[in-house]
Amino acid sequence: MIKGWGRPFDEPIDVAGRKLVTLLDAGEYIAAMPKKEHNAPEWQAAMEALLLVAEGGGPTMFVRTLRALNHHYVPEFNPKGKEPHWGRRKLKRDQ
Repeated sequence: MIKGWGRPFDEPIDVAGRKLVTLLDAGEYIAAMPKKEHNAPEWQAAMEALLLVAEGGGPTMFVRTLRALNHHYVPEFNPKGKEPHWGRRKLKRDQ
């Protein structure tokens, strides 16, 4: 298993037309941002998560869930969703 900044993501992350394949790619992307955008709380959280995963060996999936790295991702809508439970459960005392 690869450790450190060379670890790949489970799936590459598409950000602004660029594919981030490893933790190093994501770190370099964030470091190259303009200072104003780089200092935004969501990007600071992304960088902190990258450091924790790269140096602490946590799961790379954690970094992928960050809002900053997924701000262009639109989840697929499932119109069926969860079926509602229209009936009411009858209790023993109500029978």
